[in-house]
Amino acid sequence: MLTVTAQNLGDALVLQCHGRIVRGEETAILCSAARQDGRNVILDLTDVETIDAAGIGALVSLQAAGIYLKIVSPTEQVRETLRITKLDSIFEISTLQVTNETLVATTSDSPEPACHATVS
Repeated sequence: MLTVTAQNLGDALVLQCHGRIVRGEETAILCSAARQDGRNVILDLTDVETIDAAGIGALVSLQAAGIYLKIVSPTEQVRETLRITKLDSIFEISTLQVTNETLVATTSDSPEPACHATVS
């Protein structure tokens, strides 16, 4: 199951992902959320347990479509997958954590998510 919560942060769209980015509806929901708004996407993978080849393919296809992805705080397993596939040299990967406090401080007074989707 993958849950994606989206919030605007200046000129970037922050997607906070929880669960697995794997083949099926999970990759479709991620792509749909990333294509919502703008060309700069911060992908917070703090709570992503695993990513498979289809998930990697979704990230690559978003990048190929002109969406700039910045990956934030991938779990050790996800970071290792990106390293093995050599995608850690293509994507900007940061260990910074996007927190609600930061989002509240840099967005409007009522930081409501732009979208919230759950796939089971």
